[in-house]
Amino acid sequence: MQKSESEFMTLIKSISGIRGTIGGPVGENLTPIDAVKFAAAYGEWLKQNRKKENYRVVVGRDARISGKMIQNLVMNTLIGQGIHVINVGLSTTPTVEVAVPMEHADGGIILTASHNPKQWNALKLLNEKGEFLDAVEGAKILDIAESGAIDFADVDSLGKITKNDAYIDLHIIEVLDLPLVTVKPIERAKFRVVVDGVNSTGGIAIPLLLERLGVDVIKLHCEPNGHFPHNPEPLKEHLTDLSEAVRKYNADFGIVVDPDVDRLAFMDENGEMFGEEYTLVACADYVLSRTPGNTVSNMSSTRALRDVTEKYGGTYEASAVGEVNVVKLMKKNKVVIGGEGNGGIIYPEAHYGRDALVGVALFLSLLADKNISVSALRKTYPNYFMSKKKIQLTPDLDVDGILKEIENRYQNERLTTIDGVKIDFAESWVHLRKSNTEPIIRIYTEAKSQEEADTLADKFIEELGAIASS
Repeated sequence: MQKSESEFMTLIKSISGIRGTIGGPVGENLTPIDAVKFAAAYGEWLKQNRKKENYRVVVGRDARISGKMIQNLVMNTLIGQGIHVINVGLSTTPTVEVAVPMEHADGGIILTASHNPKQWNALKLLNEKGEFLDAVEGAKILDIAESGAIDFADVDSLGKITKNDAYIDLHIIEVLDLPLVTVKPIERAKFRVVVDGVNSTGGIAIPLLLERLGVDVIKLHCEPNGHFPHNPEPLKEHLTDLSEAVRKYNADFGIVVDPDVDRLAFMDENGEMFGEEYTLVACADYVLSRTPGNTVSNMSSTRALRDVTEKYGGTYEASAVGEVNVVKLMKKNKVVIGGEGNGGIIYPEAHYGRDALVGVALFLSLLADKNISVSALRKTYPNYFMSKKKIQLTPDLDVDGILKEIENRYQNERLTTIDGVKIDFAESWVHLRKSNTEPIIRIYTEAKSQEEADTLADKFIEELGAIASS
């Protein structure tokens, strides 16, 4: 079978981890040799950073087809370095994040390529707090990988692998114990919910959480076999099955997560998208109503979070894109809730990581409290419309030069350049940036209507093309 351009010769080494497509030449894809190389670099960094006698790392994976292979390579590399591994098996990104401090481990690795299609996989790297590494730490690991300066253990000092399948259950207990999660009112509401688990670990974790909350769960694509039934990014155009199921079963709403369960989107009782951007807005509305304070999201997220935050007397600030950047600003501003507009809820009361389980529990608590339909809830929030488009990059493109030209052209507008170029107009905005995870430029726009948002995005796509060809 002929492969498309996105299916081969792709290995992205960045501070957020190592991501690539399975198969193909070494150094150009995420091959077994590349997986071992970067796992070993992480293990070496861990030793240099922690300076202890014994080291422990939690390793888990989503359900994608290559997951077991990559996980075995990673775990055996670590034990070859004398590092003990806690294998949590099929898991979620937030579950591994929770497991690291619970295990008093020195770090964690999640094998997942998040929303990318099945041919992709990645090593996501965590520190001893169960949080993603910052730019400095990530750069050190890349340097170690390239230098090859890695020591392995002798035969009497090899690490051991310990299996622990309890962490999804333990994670759920942690979520249910959050003070703002109102278990009894949720049980009394007798919600009926359809869950699209995209045949990954969300199909395990989300139904288990809902059942503990007394919700009537209808499972859709919840077999964790890694054969994604649709594009795994939780966007409207990929979710026709969920829309039909919500209407067919007369459900109160639908839930969809990405393969590693750190992104969360809802569908209302009519089978219409609640809006991925509004996952954080709704959860923040609930948290701020109980614990007023400040919020943070990234620069590509809706203005609606700012509006809701100010309604409760708090202050909103935007960070550069990337979970580690959001978390850094959240800690600095001592926020009560934050996250990313792609459906990523970060609730510090739980932990500093995007967590769809936390988001589901907060959303259900909000619905039980307001006692209204999901479509009615959506109408209570400011109405913004977003367009999310992208341009495939070719090696010869001078992306930084193109973005600099855009910056020059719009220098009289309100510009932010901490992450690409964001231009804030009076009634709309556009954010242009290189992706950290794919060879693309992302073009995000927001306006008062979908037509305006799409038109603005198309205008900038055309402008970027004209600059590139000039």
